[in-house]
Amino acid sequence: MPARTGSEFIAGLRSEPREVYIGGERVSDVTAHPAFSGIIETLAHLYDMQHDPEYRDELTYVSPDTGDRVGTSFLQPRTRDDLEQRSVAMRRWALYSNGMLGRTPDYLSSSLMAFSAAGDYFAQDDPRFKQHVEDYYRKAREEDLCLTHTLINPQINRAKATHEQADPFLAARVKEERDDGIVIKGARMLATLGPVSDEIEVFPSTVLKADPKDAPYTFGFVIPCSTPGLKFVCRESYDLGRPKHDHPLGSRFEEMDSVVVFDDVFVPWERVFLYGDPEVANGAFGASNAVLHMAHQVIEKNIVKTEYILGLASLIIDTIGIEPFQHIHEKVTEIIIGLESMRGLRLAALHGAELDQWGIMTPARGPLDAARNLYPKLYPRFVEIIQQISASGLMAAPGIADLEAPWGAEFEKFFSAARATPRERIALFRLAWDTSVSSFGSRQALYERFFFGDPVRMAGALFHTYDREPYMERVRAFVEQGVEESLEEISGSGADSSGS
Repeated sequence: MPARTGSEFIAGLRSEPREVYIGGERVSDVTAHPAFSGIIETLAHLYDMQHDPEYRDELTYVSPDTGDRVGTSFLQPRTRDDLEQRSVAMRRWALYSNGMLGRTPDYLSSSLMAFSAAGDYFAQDDPRFKQHVEDYYRKAREEDLCLTHTLINPQINRAKATHEQADPFLAARVKEERDDGIVIKGARMLATLGPVSDEIEVFPSTVLKADPKDAPYTFGFVIPCSTPGLKFVCRESYDLGRPKHDHPLGSRFEEMDSVVVFDDVFVPWERVFLYGDPEVANGAFGASNAVLHMAHQVIEKNIVKTEYILGLASLIIDTIGIEPFQHIHEKVTEIIIGLESMRGLRLAALHGAELDQWGIMTPARGPLDAARNLYPKLYPRFVEIIQQISASGLMAAPGIADLEAPWGAEFEKFFSAARATPRERIALFRLAWDTSVSSFGSRQALYERFFFGDPVRMAGALFHTYDREPYMERVRAFVEQGVEESLEEISGSGADSSGS
């Protein structure tokens, strides 16, 4: 089956009903519910882009198994050219949403691509798992599946281990092991895009304890979102059903986050990749380099997002004529520095790419680790800059209904601008509002803060994994050289003194 079209994606959602709840009510058909219509329309467009002659060669490649054209995000890069093709495809999709979609299908396709190449890693505890990973990768590639994922346990009591919680089934765990699979009960946070994905990747985050009592919480598998007993409980929608003029981002790119409840969910063995071994589970994303290929997708998205912020800020400045002020120059320069930093880190990651132990051309880890630690600090500041340069204009932004009212023509004159018509100015500030003030915009800032997890924990991981020894050795040698030269000077000075 070749890369899907948008209509095929939507038909797939309709043919696989899933158990979704929002606002206390069950959704009978996600494709017909207003909370999901905007994102489904957007995802359908991304799939249609794969068939657009203008983008087809960027977004697809020829499957080695079938000869059909399949999504580039599934491409296992063996050369630098392959890696660059992945970059181009990732950027192309990100441009459509201005980087406002964090979980386009290419994100988790990248993880499957890396897992499959590293099949031997998954075979450590059970040789079947290698075959499971490879088979599923081919299935997802040939069927062009859209995946969500869920990694972390409910917050509950973070001072206690998972098995020490009051209820052992608060966090999703194995309830029963059977000859044909395992049964999962409990909950996981937080599946973005969950209600409108085809399947869900369920892996542990990289903080599992080695305590045997936590073994029941150790697993990795992928199952359809329509699996019986699997429930998606959604937060309130940030698509308020308003016109695109009023909510230009929320109406298109609300990708929805949901709590995932496993109510005695059966997972057949052929869908299991990891089981019962915390050490193997903790190392899966790192050892397979899946985290680097996922971070590659993220940095491409973040560059596009920062370009958008720079364009938005600059157009606001031009529209209302505030370019003479020095504080404006300083704020825009912050965005420029952030953009060039991310571009530089991307370039360094690709320039330093090497074949890994699995034969996959993999971006350099250092620049990607730096990027994913840096951007959670940059993006909230970018949002603050949009707020600061827009000021009261974010509040004084009428909706389209106000402009179309009988008194609208008279009213809109109060929104004149230095270099735009009143309606152009209003539409621009509605976009700025949806970027920086609305519930959608606020969620974007929170999302970027925690995209890869707790920033403090991420910093700790970088501290412990970054090879600082060569630099320590250089400083150590410099200190020792100074000591030696000082002793020689003192010794020489003493000899001169005695000689006189």
